[in-house]
Amino acid sequence: MTSTAGSTTPTEAARRPELPDRVRRFSTAERLVHRAVGVLMLLCLASAACLYLGPLAQLVGRRHLVATVHEWSGILLPLPFLLGLFSADFRADLHRLNRFAPYDREWLRAARRRTWPEARPAGKFNAGQKLYAGWIAGAVPVMAFTGLLMWFTGLLPFVSRTSAIFVHDLLAWAIALVVFGHLRKALQDPEARRGMRTGYVSRAWAERHHSRWLHRDRTDA
Repeated sequence: MTSTAGSTTPTEAARRPELPDRVRRFSTAERLVHRAVGVLMLLCLASAACLYLGPLAQLVGRRHLVATVHEWSGILLPLPFLLGLFSADFRADLHRLNRFAPYDREWLRAARRRTWPEARPAGKFNAGQKLYAGWIAGAVPVMAFTGLLMWFTGLLPFVSRTSAIFVHDLLAWAIALVVFGHLRKALQDPEARRGMRTGYVSRAWAERHHSRWLHRDRTDA
C-alpha cells in the first residue's frame, strides 16, 4: 500500500483514510506545537503592551502579576518547539522550512508583482512562510537572552542593562508587527486556518497554493 499525497506514512494513511477532496497537511503534534507557541507569543505581546503602554498599564494594574506572566511566557516559549522535536512530522517540516529552493525566489518575485497564487510555485511552505519562520526562530532567542539580562542584571556585567532594554524593546516592536502581519494573512485564508485546526485542507486549495507539495514527494521543500 502506498501513501497518498499530503499524508505521512502508509500505516497512518490506512488508519485515517483521506477523503477524495481533502489532503492531510499537519499532524496532531504539529498543530499542538503551533497552538502552544501562539498562545505563549500572544501572552508575551499582551503582557508587554500592558507593561510598556501607560494607558494600558493604568487600565490593567497588577503590574507585578503582569510582569510575572510576561517573564514566564517568554521563558516557556521555546518549550513547545523542543517537545515538538519528538515528532517525526515536526522534524520533517523543520527540514522543509530550512530549505530555500530556487522556486522560492520565483515565489518572492511573483509576490512582489502581485500575481495570482497559481503563478507562485510553492512546496508545503511558501517563501514568505519560510522567511517568517526563520525570522521568528532568530528573534526569540535574542528576546530571551536580553530579557534574562534585564531580569538578572549581574549575569553579564560587561553588557549594560540599558543596552539590553534597548535591543529588547526594539525587537519587541518588530516581532509585534511581524506577528500581526502573520495573523492578518491567516484571517484572509480560512482554508489555511482549517488546515491548522483540523490537519486537513481541500485538494483544490493545495493545488492552487502548494502544488509542488501536492504532486511531488513529501520531502520536497
